[in-house]
Amino acid sequence: MTPAPPRHPAPLRDGVLRYAGIGSFDLETGGHLPQVTLAYETWGSLNADHSNAVLVAHALTGSTHVARGSSGEDGWWDALVGPGKAVDTDRFFVVAINMLGGCYGSTGPSSTDPQGLPWGSRFPFVTVRDSVRAEARLADLLGIASWHTVLGGSLGGARALEWAVTEPDRVRHCAVIACTAASTAEQIAFGQAQLAAIRLDPDFNGGDYYNGATPAAGLGLARRIAHITYRSEAELEYRFGRSPQEPENPLGSAVPAARGRYAVESYLDHQARKLTARFDANSYLVLTEALMSHDVTRGRGTLQQALAGTTAEFLIAAVDSDRLYFPQQSHDLAAALPRETAVHMISAPIGHDGFLTDAEKIGAPLRERFFA
Repeated sequence: MTPAPPRHPAPLRDGVLRYAGIGSFDLETGGHLPQVTLAYETWGSLNADHSNAVLVAHALTGSTHVARGSSGEDGWWDALVGPGKAVDTDRFFVVAINMLGGCYGSTGPSSTDPQGLPWGSRFPFVTVRDSVRAEARLADLLGIASWHTVLGGSLGGARALEWAVTEPDRVRHCAVIACTAASTAEQIAFGQAQLAAIRLDPDFNGGDYYNGATPAAGLGLARRIAHITYRSEAELEYRFGRSPQEPENPLGSAVPAARGRYAVESYLDHQARKLTARFDANSYLVLTEALMSHDVTRGRGTLQQALAGTTAEFLIAAVDSDRLYFPQQSHDLAAALPRETAVHMISAPIGHDGFLTDAEKIGAPLRERFFA
């Protein structure tokens, strides 16, 4: 089937969700999707020689809405992307794509199959490498032969790195932020606990829950586990300590189930509610599995051998308080690159999420290295 051309509103506007059919798609693990749609947003304009395109890859539960657009809705990286900012949309054509398997418009478990039924439990295993191959097809449709820059943090960093390795001739600059060359045993362990929380929810129904109750409790528990890894111990202690959630008293009952709560418990509950209101549990599984399987060396030899063919200029960045992706892992990645690359350290007490909350600290080196 010939892929459908992207559907653009007229006139072209910034930050508007668009959709592109990229045809049927064979996956790395042997799965097959008969028709794939990718959702994406753009900001700015592609120049005459198509040399100013920038791909921004979202994190695990992120969306395509990186920056504020014509709708006025805030983006999740507004501090970094926009007119006059480090990634200047007055100069560059910025593209953000919802990863294959996601739930913000791209084909995923909640999408319907050719018979009109939700894919659910039948949705195939997707890898980060698969997502890059799918995104390359969309780039073709947009007329982008190569990216000026590909950048992202966490899962987005894994996608950026995979782009530079899988499509070396199509990436001139690459920023890998708060991510590693491959998921470690500990990162996989945290992911497995989150997957189990969802799959053990009584409403999960093996992944086929779209006609009934959703596994909100399991997804909420997964989010609690994940969020603890996204924030540092010092951040949690500073904000909450052992404070009770007023007016409750954590020692207010002789029955554990009836006691009051600590403030940090209420905070985690709040994070869980926010995610379950906007995200699909099956997509959480698919994208977490993709991140757990992330390994840029798979089938490519050692890390040095895997990176040897890259031609991009790299920016490797880490958050100094990150306890999910340790800074040393970024140093190991940088040391394996074929050209000497220093690691930029984001000083942020918050932990892994510092690449989002302290975006201005990555903006300066990006501007200096790639966007001057």
